[in-house]
Parts: sequence; C-alpha cells; structure tokens
Amino acid sequence: MTASPEPTPAAAPTTTPADARARVAAVLAQHPVWDGHNDLPWEARDLVAYDWSALDVAAGTGGRTQTDVPRLRAGGVGAQFWSVYVPSNLPGSSAVTATLEQVDAVHRMVERWPEHFRLALTTDDVEAAWREGRIASLLGAEGGQSIDSSLGALRTLYALGVRYMTLTHNHSTPWAESATDAPAPHGGLSAFGREVVREMNRLGMLVDLSHVSAGTMRAALDVSEAPVIFSHSSARAVCDVPRNVPDDVLARLAGNGGVCMVTFVPSFVTPAIGRWRAEAGEAARAAGIAPNDYAAFAAFSAQRATEHPVPPTTLDDVVAHVEHVRDVAGVDHVGLGGDYDGSSGFAPGLEDVSGYPNLLVALAERGWSDADLGKLTSGNVMRVLRDAEAVARRLQAERAPSVARIADLDG
Repeated sequence: MTASPEPTPAAAPTTTPADARARVAAVLAQHPVWDGHNDLPWEARDLVAYDWSALDVAAGTGGRTQTDVPRLRAGGVGAQFWSVYVPSNLPGSSAVTATLEQVDAVHRMVERWPEHFRLALTTDDVEAAWREGRIASLLGAEGGQSIDSSLGALRTLYALGVRYMTLTHNHSTPWAESATDAPAPHGGLSAFGREVVREMNRLGMLVDLSHVSAGTMRAALDVSEAPVIFSHSSARAVCDVPRNVPDDVLARLAGNGGVCMVTFVPSFVTPAIGRWRAEAGEAARAAGIAPNDYAAFAAFSAQRATEHPVPPTTLDDVVAHVEHVRDVAGVDHVGLGGDYDGSSGFAPGLEDVSGYPNLLVALAERGWSDADLGKLTSGNVMRVLRDAEAVARRLQAERAPSVARIADLDG
C-alpha cells in the first residue's frame, strides 16, 4: 500500500472574493469542469419519456431539472459523464434493455443539439470538443446490473460509447458487493467479478467504485491494472456513511493513479444528514421498505421529512470533503462528481450545475493554487482516462477478449 501523504493544513484566506472570482473564471477557461456523474437521462425518462422536444435543455429547464445548457455554461462545465443509470433491482435482461434506452437517449440529446454537445469516446475527443466550444459528452453505466453478468454485453456497451461502469448500484450483483446491500459470500468480487475488471481494463473502460462496498473497492484495486475512479463519492472520515470512501482506500489511489470525484449529495457530505438518512432507513425497514429500493425509499423519506425535517447542508461541508480527499490521496487524485438530477436538497450555492464556480471560489479563498484548481476541475480525470487508454492499448496487444462466463468461474 502506498503511504498516505501528510495532511495539508488549511490555508488562511489569501485573496479577496472579487480576485477569487476572476481567478476561477481564468482557470475554467483553460480547465473546464469535467463532472463525473449527472442523471439527466433518467430525469428525461421520468419527465417526458425521452422526448427531447418536450424537455428543451438548450433553451433551459429551470424548475424541472437541475441541468440544462445555460446552467452548464454558467457552471463552467466542459465535459460530462452522463449516467445511463437503471434501477439495480430490475431483473436481468430488463436492466440491459433499459440501459440501451438510456444510451440511446444520450446519443439523441447530443445529435439534437450539436452546437452544444459532442459525443466523446476518447480524451482526444474531449479536447476537440473544448476547442470547438462544445460540451464533451461521455457515458457512464451506473451498476453492473446493466450487463446481466455478460462480458459480451460489457463490450457492446463500450462499443456504444460507455466509458465507465460502476460495478454495483444499491443492490449487489451476483459478482460484486454493494455498499448498501447484505454482505456477499465472496466479500467483494467473485472470480467472475475480477474477470469483469480485467476485461474493463482491456477495453479502456474505467472501473467506477462508487456505490460498492469497501471490500469491493479493495478487491478491485488489487486487480485493476488501470486507474480507477469514484464517479460520485465523498470521504467516510468526514461523513461516516457506507457510500463514502475509507481513508485506506483513498490512500491507495496515489499508487493506482485513480481519482475520487467528490459528490455534493447532502446525505453523503453532511454528517447530521447522514444520521438522518440512517434513522430514516431504520424507519423504512420497520415499514417494510428496503432503503436500497431507491424509488420507494425516496418517497418514504420525502414523507418522513414533513414531520422530521432534514438538517441543513452547506457548501463548506463539500469543501471539507474535497480537502480531505486531497490531504489523504493527494491533489492529483481528487475531482468533482456532483450527482445533479440524481439527488435533491443541495447546499445553497450548489443548487444546480451552475454552482461549480462557487465551490472553486471557496477553495481559492482557502489558498488553493490555480494549478491545483485545474487538476480538480478536469486535469486529474483527463490523466486518468488517458492512462486507461494507454493500458488498454497494451492489454489488447497481449490478450484477446475474454469469453469467460459466470457459470464457468463462479459455479
């Protein structure tokens, strides 16, 4: 295990707010935000059944979604991993079909507004989008349920543009353990799960460890030959919830070359809200609702909040996670993964995708250099994907696509 760097003390404010705003604007001009996770495609499914003519994100969708082109521009977002999420309790082939519908929705969004979006399959494509003044659009599959334990399905998603896969969502897959499900017999990754990671490395698809258990995180780091990511996770030492990353895992990112993209989800960044959510989980179980049933638990929590208000969250809570990840993993291993349109109740100043500059200003006022802000916004994730591309080129020269089946490896 790579030794964790010494924590960096919080710096005293070194710049005025006006100076910080100007500095952040200059940083974003050179290093736009590359966000790790946005659930607009699922919102489009829920709101308009993927009919983009009824959800004009180019004109603005205020009051309906947290994401649209005007606010992406205001937020300095130049690259986005669009989540092609489907519920993790969908059965087998239904999850694959729903994922394909999500992929199709992102492709059609990009095609409908080519003046704003460009599909990005490589780091070169991201840089080309920036030169053209467009938002690089990449796809991330949120959960291994999307491949139904099939390496052929995994390769097909890659061919369709998916550039990361989160190994689980709220439910474990047959081969990987989720942070929010019952412990799995294999304690992290089964033999087939390890083969999934190896095949992702060979393809150049990033291994995303958000949502997985700490055991799965450690097992994946043991296996992966390429840098991993956490597309939308925060630090467990700051907010002790299962969805966050323990310090020993953060420390390993330096040796792996990966990045933890800090999320803004209130229950993952604010300890009091984390405790509120845990209490809501216990109440939900007593009512016969599984907390990892996302839709049912969200409805239950909303009703419960009318009698038990959710504690407040602040931008400073997010700052604490960004700085903790920096202090433990190193400044080369921290990024941003807001999870907009996948959660609600974000801190004042971070209510939607226009809020990234507010976070960057707060960090600039705490002494972050322009170079380090540029690493946070997009430099680190650019390096991670470029490194994964290089690993894939090497592995493709060394071995053929895996034809292993889960029945062969796991019995």
